[in-house]
Amino acid sequence: MPVSAAKVTIDENTVLEIAGPAVGSSRKTFLIAFIMPPLPDAQTPWGTNGIDELSAAGATFLRTGIFGPDSKWDDAAFERERKWQDAAARNGMHCLVGIRYAGSVQDDKPEHERDLRRVIETFKAHPGMGAYYHIDEPDWNKHPVEPMERAYRIIKQLDPDHPVWICQAPRGSVASMKRYDKCCDATGGDIYPISYPPGLHVPPTAKDVPPGLAANADISLAGDFTKMMVEVADAPPVKKSVWMCLQIAWSGVHKPGRTLRFPTFHEQRFMTYHTIIHGARGVIYFGGQIAHTLPFGEDRKAGWNWTHWREVLRPVVEEIGTKSPLYPALVAPPAKLDVKVDGTGIDFCTRETDNEIFFIAARRDRATAEIRFTGLSSLPDQTTELLFEEPRKVELKDGAFNDWFAPFEVHVYRFAKQR
Repeated sequence: MPVSAAKVTIDENTVLEIAGPAVGSSRKTFLIAFIMPPLPDAQTPWGTNGIDELSAAGATFLRTGIFGPDSKWDDAAFERERKWQDAAARNGMHCLVGIRYAGSVQDDKPEHERDLRRVIETFKAHPGMGAYYHIDEPDWNKHPVEPMERAYRIIKQLDPDHPVWICQAPRGSVASMKRYDKCCDATGGDIYPISYPPGLHVPPTAKDVPPGLAANADISLAGDFTKMMVEVADAPPVKKSVWMCLQIAWSGVHKPGRTLRFPTFHEQRFMTYHTIIHGARGVIYFGGQIAHTLPFGEDRKAGWNWTHWREVLRPVVEEIGTKSPLYPALVAPPAKLDVKVDGTGIDFCTRETDNEIFFIAARRDRATAEIRFTGLSSLPDQTTELLFEEPRKVELKDGAFNDWFAPFEVHVYRFAKQR
């Protein structure tokens, strides 16, 4: 195992960049994580280590630390964290450490600062250390900014090599969330559109729901909230990175009186790509560990939702993970193209690598239509396969191409810059 920690920074395109003995000189990284991951020594039902399984699919981070309102940084929590960090380092992954209450440094609660300093000093030099997860949903919970800013200053003083992330709820406004930008290096939010009935996470009758989100009870809410968080992240002189949290399960589908529901592959894939299209440089999947949502039998024994992983989430992670042909695009800057869409209901983004242009497009509504894209005239005429839909192809001619989109369908195109 490497003996020294990685230095984790955020580049001018808001992409994580990790340097250190474990990764060589530098590696741009798309954050793919889980809240909470399997326990460090837990096994899958088929007998492999759970963390090894996530890594093998292409995941890059684990959300570790303490979890739950009553959790504490006691000796057991430190021992568990050390094992998670070891497992992450063994796989070339990193930990997003949830500090919870220790992120609120207050004069009348000296134990908060004491525990924060102990966490930092214990793990800042570990090769599995990646980033800190600050106070959760602070705007919605009306957490005062000043204690969080004090904690942030302590983190940066003791450990300038690892960034701090804040996750917001889909409540409040851009302005109210921006107040917390001084407490973090990355921001983002949790958005869970899958429920019976739809719309439980962002009920239109709630007084504090942003107007741009309240009218949307569909899964395109994922990208809409990401777009809002990109506005929050625009905090000159340094633009924050945006990491979004998507659901496996959440309180709106598993608490008493709710109907349990998990995203299908089609829904999970759309929400993942929709956040990427709107600017996310990381995705975190929430709820795989919630005990009473686990299928009976092997999953309950294993303590994690391996059924959802096997049938839904792993295929999605494999498309965006480190072993995917798309992965270089997820850590690349936008392409310098002026793409136009002849049609409605389509969201898209471009990414440019040394030799290729990647074009990711999604249908955000329930229509089915053929769409024409123009503005790619800098690219040579070519026939290209759609990633993950081979052997389907499109013809790019004179800077334009057509393709069909069904409801909430995503297509990923890869064009050569030269022939």
